[in-house]
Amino acid sequence: MTTVSLTDVAGYLPGEPVPAEFYTEYPGAEEKLRDNPMFKVPPLRHHVAAGETNVDMVERAVQPLIERHGPDEIRSVDVLLMHSQLPDTPFVGAGTEVARRLGLKPQWLIDVANAGCASFVHMLELARQILTGTDARTALICNAQSAAGQLFTQPDVRRLAQAAIPGDGCGVGYVTTSGAAPVLDVVTRHIGDYAGDMTTVLDDGRKYWEPGESQLRIGFSEESVAKVLERGNRLVPEVVADLCRRLGVATTEIDLLVTNQPNRTFLRNWRESLRLPEERHPDTFDSCGNMFGAAIPIVLDRAIRSGQVKDGDLVVLGGFAHAGDFAGAAAIRWGAGRTEHPIPV
Repeated sequence: MTTVSLTDVAGYLPGEPVPAEFYTEYPGAEEKLRDNPMFKVPPLRHHVAAGETNVDMVERAVQPLIERHGPDEIRSVDVLLMHSQLPDTPFVGAGTEVARRLGLKPQWLIDVANAGCASFVHMLELARQILTGTDARTALICNAQSAAGQLFTQPDVRRLAQAAIPGDGCGVGYVTTSGAAPVLDVVTRHIGDYAGDMTTVLDDGRKYWEPGESQLRIGFSEESVAKVLERGNRLVPEVVADLCRRLGVATTEIDLLVTNQPNRTFLRNWRESLRLPEERHPDTFDSCGNMFGAAIPIVLDRAIRSGQVKDGDLVVLGGFAHAGDFAGAAAIRWGAGRTEHPIPV
């Protein structure tokens, strides 16, 4: 069977860090939600610049991969998978523009709309399936998140509890059929029972494409937040434990757990449920906020560059999306077949 590896990752954070005061000094609202664990404000986050697009961020995030592997190798990828947490334009996904900007001519190009905060795991599973089932041999996975500096800075939304949590960024992964960092297994769950539980709201009742003055926001209520907290606390440990059972290892044998970064409560509860010490679960929430789908590759990139990941480590990626309609986990034996570590630390 073809071995598929997550050979490399890289990330990009736009602009200078934005302090919490950008939100907390703004006239407040939703005081009950503001005290909820879902909305404990991180000190810092990043915002896209005015006019900065998802494709701009992908182009910047991919540059380290080009520097490490060479432009010809990256330009010749067979598969391009793209997830944009806030699409820049209707109708057209970002994938074709990414291909044009980077000079790619992929056999497979898929804009992935689902799996949200865990879409990196979903796209890794798709890449693995394509690379084992076709003659494709390399894939580029791209996660761009640009909602923080656009959706959540609207004047009426900025005063809500939800606004201060997100941050922007882009993470990318380079997947190959080498044995450099083999993907051991992937577990995913598409949970239709929770589909549609995450909603967007316009106070005047219009559709988002219809003219009007109200500003788009996420439809959080005390009841919906309670459901998300219960599901999130449960789903990520469940899929990670399921993955470990399939591999025949205990969760305590995970050397590094990399998850999406929704809030401090989830991060603490996940590692405690899986019986992992804090140092094995990298956390960027205080410096980057909730980066949605971009979080997993950005956090992994940071962990590698800081020396937290060693060759031979069992690295597990895990997360859940939206109000719980998707959850997934992937296991990687980092650097198992490497003769030289490609990422300077």
